[in-house]
Amino acid sequence: MNHENHISPKKQKALKCARQSAGTLEKVTQMIDSDRYCPEVIQQIDSVIGLLKAAKRELLTGHLDTCLIPKMKENKQKAIDELLKIFNLSN
Repeated sequence: MNHENHISPKKQKALKCARQSAGTLEKVTQMIDSDRYCPEVIQQIDSVIGLLKAAKRELLTGHLDTCLIPKMKENKQKAIDELLKIFNLSN
């Protein structure tokens, strides 16, 4: 059974970015282990960071699009605190 069919498009995009970042991170460890030229390794590290930021952005926009309004209706302060926590951890 393919779990990806049951998750939102935003989470599917985030999952794709996360998987790609994992593969690139594995490449980074191999490059370091092989004593590759530092700027090449750094470029791959930046790629991992960019992919993880893209995954985070997809998850956050999906959350804001689908989860925030029901959470605000349920418990406004808790929803606000949750968003503040996300943004404080992001900086």
